[in-house]
Amino acid sequence: MTSEKSGGREDDSEKWILENIHIDGMDDVAMEDGKKTTSSSTSFNERSSSLRKRNVVTSSGPKMGRTESGAKRGLMSLRFLDRAKTGKEEDGWRAIEKRFCVNSVDDRLFKDKFGACIGMGDSKEFAGELFEALARRRNIATENGIDLLQLRKFWEDMTNQDLDARLHIFFDMCDKNGDGKLSEDEVREVLVMSASANKLSKFKQEAGTYAALIMEELDPDNHGYVEMWQLEALLRGMVGSEETQRSDKKADTLAKTMIPKEYSTPVSRFLSKTKERFFDNWKKIWIIMLWQGTNISLFTWKLNAYQRVPAFQVLGFCLCFAKAAAETVKFNMALILVPVCRRTLTRLRETFLGHVIPFDENINFHKLVSVEVMLGTMVHIIMHMSCNFVRISSCPKDQFDTILGPLFNYKQPTYMDLLLSIEGITGIIMILLMLYAFILATHSFRRNVVKFPGPFHGLAGFNAFWYAHHLLAVVYILLLVHGWFLFLTPEWYKKTTWMYVSVPMLVYTTERILTLHDRNYKVDINKAVIYTGNVLALYMSKPPGFRYKSGMYLFVKCPDISTFEWHPFSITSAPDDDYLSVHVRTLGDWTTEIKNRFEKVAYTAHTTVRFLLTVIIHSTQACEPQSQKQSRGDLVRMETKAYTESPLEFPRIVVRGPYGAPAQDYRKFDILLLVGLGIGATPFISIIKDIVNNESRSALLDEVPTDKRGPERAYFYWVTREQGSFDWFKGVMDDIAEYDHNHIVEMHNYLTSMYEEGDARSALIAMVQSLQHAKNGKDVVSDSRIRTHFARPNWRKVFTNLSTVHPSSRIGVFYCGSPMLTKTLKGLCQEFTMNSSTRFNFHKENF
Repeated sequence: MTSEKSGGREDDSEKWILENIHIDGMDDVAMEDGKKTTSSSTSFNERSSSLRKRNVVTSSGPKMGRTESGAKRGLMSLRFLDRAKTGKEEDGWRAIEKRFCVNSVDDRLFKDKFGACIGMGDSKEFAGELFEALARRRNIATENGIDLLQLRKFWEDMTNQDLDARLHIFFDMCDKNGDGKLSEDEVREVLVMSASANKLSKFKQEAGTYAALIMEELDPDNHGYVEMWQLEALLRGMVGSEETQRSDKKADTLAKTMIPKEYSTPVSRFLSKTKERFFDNWKKIWIIMLWQGTNISLFTWKLNAYQRVPAFQVLGFCLCFAKAAAETVKFNMALILVPVCRRTLTRLRETFLGHVIPFDENINFHKLVSVEVMLGTMVHIIMHMSCNFVRISSCPKDQFDTILGPLFNYKQPTYMDLLLSIEGITGIIMILLMLYAFILATHSFRRNVVKFPGPFHGLAGFNAFWYAHHLLAVVYILLLVHGWFLFLTPEWYKKTTWMYVSVPMLVYTTERILTLHDRNYKVDINKAVIYTGNVLALYMSKPPGFRYKSGMYLFVKCPDISTFEWHPFSITSAPDDDYLSVHVRTLGDWTTEIKNRFEKVAYTAHTTVRFLLTVIIHSTQACEPQSQKQSRGDLVRMETKAYTESPLEFPRIVVRGPYGAPAQDYRKFDILLLVGLGIGATPFISIIKDIVNNESRSALLDEVPTDKRGPERAYFYWVTREQGSFDWFKGVMDDIAEYDHNHIVEMHNYLTSMYEEGDARSALIAMVQSLQHAKNGKDVVSDSRIRTHFARPNWRKVFTNLSTVHPSSRIGVFYCGSPMLTKTLKGLCQEFTMNSSTRFNFHKENF
């Protein structure tokens, strides 16, 4: 029997497991290099013969049971129902019983509701076949549905602890005519059904090919059918979750034995935990303390200072709080510009300041300062409009003339006079603009979560956020005017607003002006590819002098769409590549429009190519069989070169950058854990390319790199929900398998639309995956040389294995994707830093 080797490690999901062999859980997702080695133990025919002999029961001696091996434990994980959350079987039945009451009609459950009743609502076709197979086994007529007692029997069959019973149910599902044999057509039908349940459209199209592959493996003598024992033999190559759980427990136990002494007692653990958190966040802590300390100092200073002015006798503490809040607003309005000076921050992060200031948190700090601005503004407004304006307008005339008269030319204003003054009007306009920009910057509006009807649709989305933020330039002008025409401060040197904001405004404006020319590059489009999942890949000419590090990002502008809009995208090409590339996921108006522009060019080119091919075919009178219809993404990829060389013009593209990001510091760590969800893989593709390119160049020159800085290993977890997503970086995955000879990079692809390994709905797909990879080194899901795993990663298992395999190492955990996983990964980093000798440093990409 064949087995795959990768990096000197064996992949337990693709080799035939021998008795009592333990496979380390960390190695089940190792890199594949496509090399096949033949096991010296047994061939398939030998194993099949052995299995048939073991399944024979003789009356002359005791029955010989199966050895408790990894193979059997893998088979024991073959299941039809999801496990109960409590782990108790009866709890699972109670849930089904409740759903029976909801889905039954006159206490009868019909086939079309069976899936919803047993928890297979998303796999109605698969559940229907399972329903028929269970009914055949019990000889139950199902024309009028089944009752609760019969459903209970079905449930007992599906949860039967006996391995053979569950295997027979699975076989009966495939064997629709009940003759005890599986034909190639029956295998194909089950593969199509499994592909539909797991949302594998490409696999579904190739179901016939994969059915032939199974028949080739199980029916070498060309009988035209497969028997039960042969199917069981093939399933023995799959080790399931129970084996994995045992490995996890052993690894977890090993990790716990490495816990330092200072974490052994509750008190020392708390102190050590506090210490660890301080050292993990000390940069952020001292910046926040300095910032808040400055705010408190300014507030206190102004609060005390205005208790000594004459106007305090009339306005009291309302004046003090209004002026104190205004002082913090001025300071924060100046500070809020600093985190968005990207050009300046990119340069500063390379200096010694990068060691003491958390430049990676610039956007988060920008958001934090904006909240402080809004709070200070609210206090300022409330104090003025509800207190100060009222007291000024209602103050007794003699008291007004004595104390406030000189400030108002001895003319006591009314409430409306104060409100319609220069200070009042500028303040109101500023509040409205700031509130508008603040609301549109929230996640719900910026990410288009909020949907407005008809003409109000443009009030949400990135475009609205972008334009609203640029209205803040008007706010700064109004702020200077507002700060100059003050009621109670006639001396010019006490009007400090311009002192606060002038320098930051000058720096920000200068940077924006410089970037209009200094870092704007017009690029040529070498290639444009539209992938499944609405992803546009742009391969552009690399401007002279454009130097960047892996993990950085740039801004892209398409003047044909908008002259002013710039959008950030991670650079997916490596620094040594002779081109620039970015991958654009259509999530908003601008990204949708740019994809449509390139798609229009692609369609026009495709039409031209089809016409030319038709002319050539007709002129040569060629006769070829009709090929299968390809998807739009495949057509675009196939004909990219054709239309890039055509006279058709692409939309104009201008890039600006590069700019710094957290991932560019990956070389500072011993080990890397890169986690990308969907399009969030883009920042790490450049890192992986860079590592592989450097390794390939060193191997080609047959020399050891002089610069030994950098990670010893890199683990890349890419989690996506669409099979077509793997096309985005298929070339990168193949390069890893081909050129990563030292196995520095370990890539793990996870497809969340698939049911986890061990589920009956994915059993045959896992079988085909193993056979196909053993045959030609290709994965049936990603169509690359990197194997795809089903469902979601077990992150606790990942961290446990890393802490075990790499003790006393500094592991950089870089994440880009949905905020939902941020808390989980950050928590695991802190937990395993505390509970092992390994140090995990978490970083999240922010744009």
